[in-house]
Amino acid sequence: MKIAVLSDIHGFSIAFDRVLADIGSEPGIDHLVIAGDLCEGGPDPSGVLDRLATLDAIVLQGNTDRDIANRVRDSNGARYTIDQIGEEGLQYLRELPFSRRFSPPGGIGPADDLLVVHANPFDQDRHIPPDAGPHELQELIGDTQASVIAFGHLHIAYIRNLQKVTLIDVSAVGNPKDGDLRSKWGLVEWDEETREWTTTLRYVDYPLAETEAQILGSAMPNPTKAVNKLRKASYT
Repeated sequence: MKIAVLSDIHGFSIAFDRVLADIGSEPGIDHLVIAGDLCEGGPDPSGVLDRLATLDAIVLQGNTDRDIANRVRDSNGARYTIDQIGEEGLQYLRELPFSRRFSPPGGIGPADDLLVVHANPFDQDRHIPPDAGPHELQELIGDTQASVIAFGHLHIAYIRNLQKVTLIDVSAVGNPKDGDLRSKWGLVEWDEETREWTTTLRYVDYPLAETEAQILGSAMPNPTKAVNKLRKASYT
């Protein structure tokens, strides 16, 4: 069983196309999972939804999807996104599920599963830092039964092997924040002989020039600021 997990497209449709092409070059993918934050933040939220409509993908809800769908964000960017995707898009975001669990062939229970969420197994808002200590991990993961937990939200790629579970943050397709502008996605593969998952982070060159042109040619607010923010690939 091979599962591709990506997250945090944030309206960057050209980067999304690049990642989809890279996933398409990997043979034998059984499932494609998109772990939320689909539209808000980039120049082409409606284009992202159009692409999703053509895919056989499992799509989860992220915190920005929830907030946009429920109209609780009142920023220029949120209003731009809502105008772009319309009521049909809002309804789509509203109905997305929170998580998806995969039980592998030969697995003997939930502890062998892959669990995909947006941020953590309990909510869509609190990120799991790569250096989280035992107390913080207990709050964010608790006694969740899974062999691998895959997620995005933080936009920082990492794999961390804990005693009972592996964490893989697949970072972001649209706007990474770990100092590396390349888009990321995660490959999670089950080996029936060893009864173990392997986790790999994949990196895709970012279509910066094309995306900058798309931003500057769009009606999104503060396009120059958006370009500069994208180039930094950092929260600072």
